[in-house]
Amino acid sequence: MQLIGMMDSPFVRRVAVSMAVLGIPFEHRPVSVFRHFDEFREINPVVKAPTFIDDDGTQLIDSTLILDYLEQRAAPPARLMPQEPAARRNALHLIGFALAACEKTVQIAYEQSVRPQDKRHAPWLERGVADAVRAGTWLCGDRLMQPDITAAVAWRFTQHISPGEFGSSRYPALAALSERAEALPAFVGAPLE
Repeated sequence: MQLIGMMDSPFVRRVAVSMAVLGIPFEHRPVSVFRHFDEFREINPVVKAPTFIDDDGTQLIDSTLILDYLEQRAAPPARLMPQEPAARRNALHLIGFALAACEKTVQIAYEQSVRPQDKRHAPWLERGVADAVRAGTWLCGDRLMQPDITAAVAWRFTQHISPGEFGSSRYPALAALSERAEALPAFVGAPLE
């Protein structure tokens, strides 16, 4: 199995961390959609990260689709999504907010790095991320699951792109969740580059 893309993408990183937690071995190919555009286009003509290639040649793009595919390969007790309908709805709700935060942070990064200062839309840059995290244990019970992985990856990415914009004092539960998660081997093994 191959995971293609850079770990500075929260979408690539959430798949890498999830695969490590699930115990699924894979080869990480750090190919950039920007610096290695032609090489990436040879792998995937859409040039979208993450790109996942299974041993049988199955190619998937989009972290959510890749993770759904991998969930179905995992034994039910090891899965990272709750199976009970109400718990699953809650998990999807939390993941949706974390993914929206990732997308907004990517857009902020583009806004700050690509658009000239006099053309930036200030109200867009001032939008924040809600702290939907409860203090204490993991979000969906007593073990790390997909909502935790996605929220922790989103928080770390946001801190990397916009340091100081969304401080730990403003979102203490989210910061604490991320700190707990980032100390785990699966996160340490997939560092934000």
